[in-house]
Amino acid sequence: MRQHQLSISLYLNYFIHGIGLIILTQNMQALGQHWQTPLATVSYVISGIGIGRLLAYFILGNLSDRFGRKVFVNLGMACYFTFFVGMALVTNIQLAYGLAILAGIANSALDAGTYTTFIEMGGRQGSANVLLKAFMSAGEFLLPLLVANFEAQRIWYGWSFILAAAILVVNSILLNRQQFPLKNQVAQAGTGVSQQPLKNRRWLATVGLAGYGYTSMALMILYTQWVSLFATTTLHFSSVLAHWLLSLYSIGSITGVIVIFWLLRRGVAETKLLLAMNGGSLLALAVICYSPAAGLSMLAAFGFGFTAAGGVMQVGLNLFIKGYPHIKGRITGIYFTFGSIASFTIPLVTGWLSKQNIATAMRFDLVIAVSGLAFVGLAVWALHVPTTLSQERQRINHIDQQIVRLLNQRFETVTAIGELKQQQQLPVLDQQREQRVLQQVAVKSIQTAHTPYLQAIYQAIMHNSRAYQTDLHTNLHKEDIDHD
Repeated sequence: MRQHQLSISLYLNYFIHGIGLIILTQNMQALGQHWQTPLATVSYVISGIGIGRLLAYFILGNLSDRFGRKVFVNLGMACYFTFFVGMALVTNIQLAYGLAILAGIANSALDAGTYTTFIEMGGRQGSANVLLKAFMSAGEFLLPLLVANFEAQRIWYGWSFILAAAILVVNSILLNRQQFPLKNQVAQAGTGVSQQPLKNRRWLATVGLAGYGYTSMALMILYTQWVSLFATTTLHFSSVLAHWLLSLYSIGSITGVIVIFWLLRRGVAETKLLLAMNGGSLLALAVICYSPAAGLSMLAAFGFGFTAAGGVMQVGLNLFIKGYPHIKGRITGIYFTFGSIASFTIPLVTGWLSKQNIATAMRFDLVIAVSGLAFVGLAVWALHVPTTLSQERQRINHIDQQIVRLLNQRFETVTAIGELKQQQQLPVLDQQREQRVLQQVAVKSIQTAHTPYLQAIYQAIMHNSRAYQTDLHTNLHKEDIDHD
């Protein structure tokens, strides 16, 4: 329950983060009038967010390993609060630029504290990192509607900033009542990654996943920047159809988040998802770049959003972190630093390429997609090597140790339940309760093929628990007779 409440607060932060990413662009005209500056100057201020991210990611990631995750989640919230309130009030361009840098630092602090926290919650919480993307998208979707309504009603633009700040205050109160998991806990089993290659070929996996941190971000930035213009100038689509290539990309992105989240909860390996999604994004992008058919391009735009922007970047981070369980914050910082470098360099490169023609700039995204698939392939090859029979048996032995420990705890609880049943003169066998347990086993099983075998195991456990309760009752009865 506590983890559930903590998760809600962390997700709410990323809803606000989604707002923070676009709130300056959505209020550009109002800010320009407030600051009495042209839109080009407002755009210059917005660039400060990227600078803040680039400066802070690696540093804050390292520090979160030392001081804990909660500190940096709170730091991110405090920085965003200052950014929202300050931007609504300041008139000085230099101060505004400083606040934009602070928003970038807020982004870095939240990432350093949040992604690592979900991994450290254990279980299948790595899938929760993917769901963060959905909450960001929700914020990015709702804010333009709010701003448009404010403009139509002639309401002060600053209320959009103040509202975001107010949500942060409420969430801060809720979050600070929650207990965070211990930092840098190591998953004991079920990581999906063999530990052997981390010793022998760790640097290759690091190169592959760090490179993917760059290409995954670059792929999305380039597409969103150039696809509409490419569609009108090269493919000769109408303005409406050209913008649909971006809208369908967004719809595909949200759909992809849901599907990837579901697949991870079902136990699908991150490596398989990375290979499949990057292969799919390369294919979809090739169709967009070279197909003159509008219908096919629309379908490909949805597919590209699904595969390239549906949370696959977060999947790559999960895999990267699992390779370095003792320095999760540092790895998060490295990964997103490469993404920040992409945010800074791709507009410069594509701006130069666009001077030749727009098609060249857009089709450069294919080079990035091929590079991303190559980086993923390198990482997967480095992380997965054949294991020996003895290694697999060692894994089994380790898992068995955990099972025995948990079974001991279960039988201690069985003892307490047996005593309560005796006091209340209840029968040892409760068939309805056992049926509910078996139903829960079926629900919790992540592999359908395993379900009947797991249920059979639980039937044996419950059979032996009943026998244990019966023996306890019999022994206590004998002791009472002997005492008499």
